[in-house]
Amino acid sequence: METGFFLNLTDLRKYCTAFLLFVCLYGQSQIRLSVATDLSLMRNFSPDQKFWSLGETVQFDFHFNQKQSAYAWITYYTPGKFKNNFTATAKSPATSPASIPFRASARWRSNEVSLGWKHYFKGSFDAETGYNIYGTAGLGLMFTKVENVFAPAIDTSLYTTPTLAGNSEFYRLTVDLGAGVEFPMGGNFFLYSDVRTWIPTTDYPSPYLHNNKNVPLPFMISGGMRILFGY
Repeated sequence: METGFFLNLTDLRKYCTAFLLFVCLYGQSQIRLSVATDLSLMRNFSPDQKFWSLGETVQFDFHFNQKQSAYAWITYYTPGKFKNNFTATAKSPATSPASIPFRASARWRSNEVSLGWKHYFKGSFDAETGYNIYGTAGLGLMFTKVENVFAPAIDTSLYTTPTLAGNSEFYRLTVDLGAGVEFPMGGNFFLYSDVRTWIPTTDYPSPYLHNNKNVPLPFMISGGMRILFGY
């Protein structure tokens, strides 16, 4: 577990509590609910840790009026894979050889929960014709399982390595931004496509990362269906 994670988890809990209170206060009038699901393609651009991954998102929208909604979603992705070459350095001058080149093969499996706001710039959540354009902004918690495999295997009792072999997890609080377009299909069904990104707000180093700079740095394009409930 990363140092400082519990502090940021406390901050996230405070944000979640404030979010729920705001939803309750703002939504004294009747709130309509939508449930959406989509498939997405992610490209992560973090230095030395670029990969492709496929994912799915399940999202709940709480509509206060035709333009303003709150959202809550959970998204999960298939493992992303990448490789980097490193050099292990002997801890003692008496160790031979003094260095060993090796390749680290990594797998990341990323998941995130996010709470935020959705605004319709054109159209509305219940439009029956035309198309809608919307933007989203929120805060999220990304939790990622990491696996590193070295080839050849390195004896870490004799050598130091820039990253560690084995399994671990790391966490990031993120600012989640997105924009999309939506088409009414009739019968309270909507087809949509959007682009999203997660911007890290925390930067705690992890010995299992190949590079601790700008983690994560993803860009996602998604497409799915939203179902509106109520009248």
